[in-house]
Amino acid sequence: MSENRIRVTVNSKLTWVSSKPLGGKPHELSALDHAMALHTVHVIFYYRANPFERGLFDSDFSLSDLLCMYPPVMGRFARGDGGNWVVKCNEAGVRTLRASVGTTLDEWLRSADASEERNLTLNEFEGGGLAIGLSCPHMLADPTCATLFFKSWTETNRGEPVRHPPIYHLPAANARRSLSMGINSIKYLGTKSKSAESPSEKMATATFRLSHAIIKQCLAQIHDECPDATPFDLLAALFWIRIMRLKMPRHDQKHSLSICLDVRKPVHGPIPYGYFGNALHFSLLSLDAELLDTAGLGHVAGEVHRHVADLHGEELLSGINWFESRKGEIGQYAQPFRMYGPELTCISMEHMITPKGSTCELSMYEAAFEKGEKPVHVTYRVGNVEGEGLITVMPSPEAGLARTVTVTLPEEQLAELCEDQAIMDLQPTMLLSGKT
Repeated sequence: MSENRIRVTVNSKLTWVSSKPLGGKPHELSALDHAMALHTVHVIFYYRANPFERGLFDSDFSLSDLLCMYPPVMGRFARGDGGNWVVKCNEAGVRTLRASVGTTLDEWLRSADASEERNLTLNEFEGGGLAIGLSCPHMLADPTCATLFFKSWTETNRGEPVRHPPIYHLPAANARRSLSMGINSIKYLGTKSKSAESPSEKMATATFRLSHAIIKQCLAQIHDECPDATPFDLLAALFWIRIMRLKMPRHDQKHSLSICLDVRKPVHGPIPYGYFGNALHFSLLSLDAELLDTAGLGHVAGEVHRHVADLHGEELLSGINWFESRKGEIGQYAQPFRMYGPELTCISMEHMITPKGSTCELSMYEAAFEKGEKPVHVTYRVGNVEGEGLITVMPSPEAGLARTVTVTLPEEQLAELCEDQAIMDLQPTMLLSGKT
């Protein structure tokens, strides 16, 4: 933390409000929003060039204009009449810290760690470059929601229409049907809600950037066992196998991976892409410890692939409807429990890759304040992760099959993972792992 105070210096504090008064009734949070209350979301966008040089940020009104569409972002949490949390849309504003970083962007990406990154809001680096960080309670927004808010800001700044305006209310769903189809997921959530808290350990985070060529080669190697494997299937299986080998032997002879999927759909889905709130589905994949250790990467990737492929349609809404079904007699939502943990959890960001002709569009890397000035890196972190850890598989700026994997583990285990030969054989570029 002493290094953090030396390298990041806060120069000013700003509060942004909408460009016109809005008023409005409180924004009600869903049952799933309430369930995420123990966690926070942190997203940081890094740019090689600073679009706000010469003090333009101080006089830029694109954020104020955008906030007219996002009253909850400017609001504050309060208890509603029934005891549930709401966001009072009182136009209290978005707080921003403008700071300077006493190192270059490249050196920061090599050597910073999670505790340093959490302090970034609007930060300028020595020699040029900018980082803009968003932090919020997970109860307000999930990573997709935060990304689309930021991307909408860049679209407004470029004078273009917002591609995915926020949608605050969902159409009524067939709750009974989704609950009947999602029996396994509901059983898992019911067990999870009663799990004892894990002993607190100091956690650390590292990021592995893997190239298109390497992922293509690995997929070819497992093709016979899993011909339809995706980069997510491959990387979730690989990191699950390598991490489990760092853990103490399990008496129950089972190892489990909680898989977190976003259920938004860009086109014709039950939850539209612009939905503002949490739209996540958690499910559990369990394998015998011996199989996980000896079956090989292709077999485990196949298990991940089949598990994810079997989650579709109404079943993906079962978790959301299960949380709604747990209301008390007066409509009060149940107490939150840890969603990321105690078992190892893996988040898929594959839904943020949208086919576009012969290429693909990566939502987070389309967030350009000026045409052609896309982010060079985007970080996603979840706060208050405990237990066995968290894996996040997301797109890379290289596009194609390239992926970025961020791993949060107990500190000693992460140090071992960063030297694991099977991981190092993939020649990853290491980012934000706290190493100079």
